[in-house]
Amino acid sequence: MSAGEKTGVMRPLIGITGRRFQLSVLNGADPRYGDRCIDTSMSDFATRIAEAGGLPVHLSYDTDTEAVSAWLSGVVITGGQDVHPAFWGGDTSVVRDVDPRTNPMVHDTERDAYEIALVRAAIERGIPVLGVCRGMQVLNVALGGTLVPHLADGPVSHLSAEIAPTDGTVDHVVSFAQGTIAAGLFGTETITNSWHHQAVDRCGAGVVVTGRTDDGVVESIEVPGRPVLGVQWHPEWMKSNDPALTWVVEQAVWRLAQHEPVTQEQRSPQ
Repeated sequence: MSAGEKTGVMRPLIGITGRRFQLSVLNGADPRYGDRCIDTSMSDFATRIAEAGGLPVHLSYDTDTEAVSAWLSGVVITGGQDVHPAFWGGDTSVVRDVDPRTNPMVHDTERDAYEIALVRAAIERGIPVLGVCRGMQVLNVALGGTLVPHLADGPVSHLSAEIAPTDGTVDHVVSFAQGTIAAGLFGTETITNSWHHQAVDRCGAGVVVTGRTDDGVVESIEVPGRPVLGVQWHPEWMKSNDPALTWVVEQAVWRLAQHEPVTQEQRSPQ
């Protein structure tokens, strides 16, 4: 039974962000419209959110953040390319002059600006927010934080060569602070997958670090008093059932329950 079925409220709309790139990037695409763009997000997010009882919806850059926040009950900021350093005071000389529509791994300022605005709009409305990998970094940047531009090699492998999905390797143990959302979900520690070379550095306004690996790299952040969680790993690509995506759906259901009266029709068994 999903979270929505337990409470009798409508299933929550969970917005999922993604990328925009030209169809020419895809092998086998028809060259007649190869310069047209496609909006896309990893389907693993949608699948797991649906399994948890949510209604996943993809958010394009054209979806006004303030307007859509009036409809959404939860937001997931997904992984992807590095956040442009201009948004967090980093070194802009590392930016390549490459169109992100033809290479979805280079910096994309349109995506950055959209996701930062979406995070701010969601937090302002009290909408639950889950940031995943890049999404955790976007969450921190949206609140005025900074990033580590590149992690040096060390005893913990953060940019793993493993193929998704995977539950990670034994060196990548994340320890969580007591009394936090993360600790409530994962306990005192857990092993996770890892595919990142940047990390949270200085925390933004209201942001606290709630999880780290043994080398001190930030692996989870929260905003105490708000339904906001950032995780540096990929819960959608864990082989086991990672509770982070279930958490955002459950928080969204709870928010709906506070704003929406339960009708007799919704109470009735289907």
